[in-house]
Amino acid sequence: MIIDCHGHYTTAPAAHTAWREAQLAGDAGGYPAISDDELCESVENGQLRMMAERGVDLTIFSPRASAMAHHVGDEATSAAWARACNDLVARVVGRYPDRFAGVCQLPQSPGVPVGNSVTELRRCVEELGFVGCNLNPDPSGGHWTSAPLTDRSWYPFYEAMIELDVPAMIHVSASTNANFHATGAHYLNADTTAFMQLLQGDLFADLPELRLVIPHGGGAVPFHWGRYRGLADMLGRPALDDHVMRNVFFDTCVYHQPGITLLFDVIGTDNLLFGSEMIGAVRGIDPRTGHHFDDTRRYVDALAIPVADKKKVYEHNARRAYPRLDARLKEQGR
Repeated sequence: MIIDCHGHYTTAPAAHTAWREAQLAGDAGGYPAISDDELCESVENGQLRMMAERGVDLTIFSPRASAMAHHVGDEATSAAWARACNDLVARVVGRYPDRFAGVCQLPQSPGVPVGNSVTELRRCVEELGFVGCNLNPDPSGGHWTSAPLTDRSWYPFYEAMIELDVPAMIHVSASTNANFHATGAHYLNADTTAFMQLLQGDLFADLPELRLVIPHGGGAVPFHWGRYRGLADMLGRPALDDHVMRNVFFDTCVYHQPGITLLFDVIGTDNLLFGSEMIGAVRGIDPRTGHHFDDTRRYVDALAIPVADKKKVYEHNARRAYPRLDARLKEQGR
């Protein structure tokens, strides 16, 4: 079985996006009626078709990350938008329960305690059957006004995650800082920054059951693994294998073969989850290969590693990181 841990609902019906625009203009009104036909069309010609073409069995599916926009409006604005996005994802999952599993957007807002997001997390997990969440380490949109992820202000939310037995993917949203292109800089900066925060702190010593996924191949971390090992030593921190990597996974959203090869060589198969971010940040065809950049299965398939290791990355690690997904798949006889 092949599980893609990183998929976003980037093809949501136009009425959903129009409601958001109206909401931000202060004229939202009631949420629009979106028919089952519209819902199905939005994924059957996109995600489902490409999953079939690429041999992906199931996608862990969340609202569009760049549209979370936690920096826009206030907490009430964010809460209404998160609920609408999560409900729409839940409808997709309900329509295709063997192809998608839901992950929720949170109603984060700058300056608002992240513990306020626990209610929506509980709703999505306990009522909608979601298997995880996307947690934004920078709700300000590129200005980094929040405390580090290791600060105790985050602990109430982490404790709820542990109670519910769900992981979080550390995923920022849009960038309002002109210095940082959203997907080319801000996303990768955030991945790298999150890892360094974990290195410096004692989060997993305090909360050893917490599980986090750092997407986009871990940002710059695998390429500079020696730097981070060296910094851990200089800062008097424990070795990374014990201090961070027992609780952290990276995905395979790296869009060329040399990058995937390096990722596997450096990080190893125990801490990697197959992911493509499809349909997402990079949608074109690589002129050097003739295949889509985000067809990451091709890169993993091409690696000269044991089949058992590929199975870890394609399926078993995802079941371990997302226990609620594992339980659901077993209920389906998978």
